[in-house]
Amino acid sequence: MELESDIVDGLDLQILDALEVNGRASFSRIGAVLGVSDQTVARRYRRLCAEAGLRVVAVRDAERLGQDQWTLRLRCVPDSALTIADALAKRADTNWIGLAAAGTELIVCTRPRSPGDRDDLLLGKLPRTPRVLEIRAHQVLHRFYGGPTGWLRKFRVLGDEQVAALRAELPVAEGPARISPEDEPLVEALERDGRATYPELQRVTGRSESSVKRRLASLLGSGAVYIDIEYRSEVLGYPMAAELWITTAPSALRSVGEAMATHDEVAHVAATAGPSNIIATVVVRSTAHLYEYLSGPLGRLEGVQHVEASPFLRRVKQLTYPVAGR
Repeated sequence: MELESDIVDGLDLQILDALEVNGRASFSRIGAVLGVSDQTVARRYRRLCAEAGLRVVAVRDAERLGQDQWTLRLRCVPDSALTIADALAKRADTNWIGLAAAGTELIVCTRPRSPGDRDDLLLGKLPRTPRVLEIRAHQVLHRFYGGPTGWLRKFRVLGDEQVAALRAELPVAEGPARISPEDEPLVEALERDGRATYPELQRVTGRSESSVKRRLASLLGSGAVYIDIEYRSEVLGYPMAAELWITTAPSALRSVGEAMATHDEVAHVAATAGPSNIIATVVVRSTAHLYEYLSGPLGRLEGVQHVEASPFLRRVKQLTYPVAGR
């Protein structure tokens, strides 16, 4: 993959990739790995926040926590989709919402934290919403790519030694992935700002700094939470994204999913239960690039029986919060 941008350059991309590897790495650490000063990293970071929509946030890993994940495909009455999307964006259990199909389709990723939350959404509110004409629910069974492994890794701008140097600072903890009720203030603070300092986290949680460090290390080390970044892919020269609904022969489910995980265009791919058995998010330069991917790398995979693409018109919510300025 190649960077095609008038806004960011190669160093900006390296900084973004470094933050994707270790979102809490200090500017001095990133600078040492990239061979630039910490002042340069700090200045570039501030500009990326202002011009590329960069945010660093904590994400609960539903797969590691053993929690349900669903991707919902909602067909809505024309002119009502954004109103419904705004209402869904306010829910804590929705983490991604996109508008597609000329504004009549919503694609919603949700991670209910309990069976009650799941039933409230799937059996309660959505079926009773008169402007929702159809609900297709896809339960995520297995993630082939995505989550803690970000799309920017596919630009290959950092060498293996640089990645290893950044990961060397990541905590390693034993024990199962879990978030206790006492951890909620800490996780919620990191969902707002994944780079919040220990003194800031201490003030928010009311815990000692040593306790905050210990609990954060456990949450990150166990994989219950990971630090991710969000940004506008269009600033990299990739303004178009689409959701793919793929049906494969059951015997080809694993091979197709694992092959797609290696494709540069694929930001996320998972096996699902529902109307299709694989869903994927692809990020491309143009409609021509999307066609090339569908007819080429994807189309050549043995076992693919049916593909439907839903290009996104806009993102309504990404990761934790509604997208600003949409």
